[in-house]
Formats: sequence, structure tokens, C-alpha cells
Amino acid sequence: MPNSSTPSRERIVAGAADMISRRGLSATSIREMAKHAKAPLGSTYHYFPEGKQQLATEAVRFTGEWVARGLRKELEAGPVAGLHAFLALWRKIVVESDFHAGCPVLAVSIEEPPKDEVPPALAAAAEVFEQWESLLADSLREHGVEDGQAAQLATLVVAAVEGTVAMCRAKRSTQPLDHTAEQLQALITGAIKS
Repeated sequence: MPNSSTPSRERIVAGAADMISRRGLSATSIREMAKHAKAPLGSTYHYFPEGKQQLATEAVRFTGEWVARGLRKELEAGPVAGLHAFLALWRKIVVESDFHAGCPVLAVSIEEPPKDEVPPALAAAAEVFEQWESLLADSLREHGVEDGQAAQLATLVVAAVEGTVAMCRAKRSTQPLDHTAEQLQALITGAIKS
């Protein structure tokens, strides 16, 4: 999370992302997000006049872009390097939080939406997952993987890693990440060689 010298809006968004990654969206109030970010509640409502959903949407987008920046950089070295970076990022989060934090994008995704409504945070989560898949698929294509297989493999990577993070939290172990990393690397290496 950004430190206290970071501008208030960004600090509030990063704090909300961290809080959602730990407790989920329903179990987190806007007051708790502001407190976690060490920001006044009034500032929070100033920056996010639409309330909790607006802040959650920004937190999801913030996380999405933060992960995407790291992926773009690592994918320059190829899809296996991108996979390792993606896994290392989530490993760091679950280990450093003592298995209390996961992915805020996933946390928002599994919340029960109101009937006949797609909340903005849920729509943002879908966009983030698509962005991560697209980055991975593009790298796979650049390394000779056929278009359809690249898209499917990218979806598998994102889904497997997100699910693995949840398993790590439940098991209080990084073993699921180790197993997933090995199998996903084998699949990517096989797809590149074929």
C-alpha cells in the first residue's frame, strides 16, 4: 500500500484494495476502508461521492493496472517469465499477509450482486480479468502459439492462479502455488514448442 506521503485519493484506493483483498467487499464498509488507508472519512466521500461501489470499482481498477504493469514488463522476456512474475506477485501477497490477503479482483467477483444488476465493481473485475488474459495471450501469440490456443491458455493461467491464491489462503500454504506453477509452465512450454 502507498505510504502516507502518497496523495490521499491514491492512498484511499490502495487501502480499499488491500482491505477488500482481506475481507471481501460485503464485509468491508467505506468507513473501514478510509480508516485502513489512514484517511479522513470526509476525504473519502469527497473523492468518492457515490460511496462504497465507486471506491470498490476504483480499487479493482487500481489492482488491475498494478498487476498489468508488472505483467507487461515481465512478458517482454516471454510468457514463461510472465507466468513466473504473476505467480511471484501473488505468492508475495499471501506470504507477507500471513495468508490473510488475496486478490481484491477475485473478492469482488465472488460477491452476490443485486438481482438484475451488474454493479460497477463487478464490471470492472471482468475488464481486469480480460486485460490480464489479453496480455498473456498476446505474449503467447508472439511466441508462436496459435490464436485460439493462446486465448484458452491465457484464460487457464488467470483462472488457475486466482483459484490457487484462494487455496493458499485456505490451506495456509504456498504448496498450491508450487503445484500450479509447475503445471502451467509445462503447458506454456509445450504450447510454445509445438
